[in-house]
Amino acid sequence: MAAVAADPTIRRQVMSAARVLLREDPGAPVERISRAAGVSRATFYRHFGSRSRLLSSIAHEPRPSAKARILAAAQDMLVRDSLADLSMDDLARAAGVSRGTLYRIVPGKPALLRGLIEAYAPFDAIQGIVRDHHDDPPEVVLPLIANEIVGVAGERLGLIRAIFLEATLGSGTMIEGARPVLTSTIGFLSEYVAGQMAVGRLRRMHPLLAIQTVLGPVFFHLLTRPVIEEILPLPLGPSDGVAELVAASLEGLRP
Repeated sequence: MAAVAADPTIRRQVMSAARVLLREDPGAPVERISRAAGVSRATFYRHFGSRSRLLSSIAHEPRPSAKARILAAAQDMLVRDSLADLSMDDLARAAGVSRGTLYRIVPGKPALLRGLIEAYAPFDAIQGIVRDHHDDPPEVVLPLIANEIVGVAGERLGLIRAIFLEATLGSGTMIEGARPVLTSTIGFLSEYVAGQMAVGRLRRMHPLLAIQTVLGPVFFHLLTRPVIEEILPLPLGPSDGVAELVAASLEGLRP
């Protein structure tokens, strides 16, 4: 299968995950690499065409850019510290860049948060799903969105938890950094949901509340699952658990 025009962010994400896995297991299959990168196998093949082409890309790929190193280091740091506690000097050292280079690429914490969301959060993929399935019913679209979130959470749960923590704090840094991406994504979803209400597929309510009805339980389940499993093991994997939550939410949203 020949590779087609690819999203450079997804390519970097897959190659980064592959480098880590291949150091531990040189024979790691495509399925495991895709899962570690938080993408589907279809997305993998769309961007690389084959495992051998992935290996060739890794062999010829130059050292990650300064921006990629900054975002990767920031992601690791935010798993341990809040955005307010994150030291930009420590970030520069962890990324192997000078302080001047750091501030040229991310001139402040809002820009850093925005970069992390754009690089690692599933919002671009969610917008793509809505664009590609704009006329499909919620029973098709909303599970696709939920599955995309499950895939990202499987590899970047710590970062998602950190972003949600910042969101609950409601800091000015969070609002300034997240506003562009969230405004765009919520706009896409709201337009889709309102259209489904207009044709009678969903009960009429504020579109934002309808979105929260579906995605709120998904995020809550994924964020709390590691703790819950320490207390009471769940009989369902993350994908199956989220599928049941989405089905229950859709049932409640029927006209």
